[in-house]
Amino acid sequence: MFPRPPIVTILGHVDHGKTSLLDFIRKSRLTSKEQGGITQRIGAYEIDTKIKGYKNSRITFIDTPGHEAFSQLRSRGANVADIALLVVDAKDSLMPQTIESISHIKLAKIPFIVVINKIDLPDANPNKIKTDLMKYEIMVEDKGGQTPTVNVSAKTGANINELLETILLVTSDLNLSYNPTNPFLAYVIETKKNKRGIVVSSIIKEGELKTGDVFYSGTLKGKVKALINDLGNQVEKVAPATPFELLGFSELPEVGSLILSTPATQEIKNDQVDYSPKPIDMKTFLNPEPEEKKLSVIIKADSQGTLDAICVTLCKKDNVEIILQAVGEINKSDVFLAKTTKAIVIGFAVDFPKEVVDLAKQEKVIVKTYNIIYELLAELEEVADILKEKEEKERHLKGEAKILANFIIEREKIYGIKIVKGKINLGDELEVYRQNKLIGKTKLVSLKTRAKTVTEVKKDHEAGMVFSPPLDIIIGDVVKSIL
Repeated sequence: MFPRPPIVTILGHVDHGKTSLLDFIRKSRLTSKEQGGITQRIGAYEIDTKIKGYKNSRITFIDTPGHEAFSQLRSRGANVADIALLVVDAKDSLMPQTIESISHIKLAKIPFIVVINKIDLPDANPNKIKTDLMKYEIMVEDKGGQTPTVNVSAKTGANINELLETILLVTSDLNLSYNPTNPFLAYVIETKKNKRGIVVSSIIKEGELKTGDVFYSGTLKGKVKALINDLGNQVEKVAPATPFELLGFSELPEVGSLILSTPATQEIKNDQVDYSPKPIDMKTFLNPEPEEKKLSVIIKADSQGTLDAICVTLCKKDNVEIILQAVGEINKSDVFLAKTTKAIVIGFAVDFPKEVVDLAKQEKVIVKTYNIIYELLAELEEVADILKEKEEKERHLKGEAKILANFIIEREKIYGIKIVKGKINLGDELEVYRQNKLIGKTKLVSLKTRAKTVTEVKKDHEAGMVFSPPLDIIIGDVVKSIL
């Protein structure tokens, strides 16, 4: 096993200096010759801090700052980043996108560093930021917590070295390593098409990728024609945490998709990989699996007062979980976050731009907008109540069977079924559902397997059933035995 550099992403509010900070780090850590070699945008770059005392002195930065890019990658199952930097303006303190970024970082469950930028300004107030962060359950080291903070200036370069060493210090606790003999695994972070053809920017997380290697990405297959590093130089191979451009795709892959040495249908033992994020619809929330106990929502409102009123009411519902609450229009980041967390997006008196509408449809994310607050609260409470009622039934579910066939023997209607959950016994009182709606109740008066009368049938077994009273049951209906 070999140590690998950390992959660092940067989030925060617009104009708080994310891009300026990345630019300063890049330019200050590269020679003039290296800077001149950067002829195209890769979306990431690697630096050598030359700081001694650590297993590794290199750091890779994802040069696509913003929680939208971060959540888009995560919505595809791509947990690329190892560490996040939360950049906050020393004068403005926490702003709407800062708060959204906090939610994204927490949900990603990765360590982060609070970077207080623009300390060169005369009215900078880092202490206020540290106090404001406590409102969002972030306790920085100065306040008795564990989250490190670094005061910097992307303009003057003040304390940039301290920030880089803090990243290496956090990395030392993560024990990042890789095995060069393992199959390669990389993530697509950007795509483009130019005179060179289809160019895919990527970061490798495991194994080594070499020129000439055959690779797979979703349904696509290709062969590596060329690998170009972040300095614009062509290389023969890339190792983990190395940002690079890959030439060899015949079609544009999705951002966040995997680049693998084997087709994705084969099992890849990596706990960060999710090849097929499941689309969601309202049925998911109204008919959850037993372990899904809460209605997850993302709330966007036109003002803080309205937002507070909505959230205070919803917080009284123990089966509603607020993933994110923020002021402002519904954006792409909200859609990607909803997909990742299987939440629905609720907007009150806010804009819902067409490109975001189209994205929500594409990602199969439910977005509902309202202009009358009582309608919003009434509908959400109704959905939450239905969810709670159904969960109570699931909690007391004895058995569930699906109707596969029906036939008549000696004037008696018999239904062929398969038990999909639990068990069902002869004499059980049953509820019959069609498309998740209760259509009636009946009793199991006859239960047979292979023409033999039995008293019980368990999960994954088939049987013949007779009900009394007879209902208008059709193939595809579901019968449930509730304790």
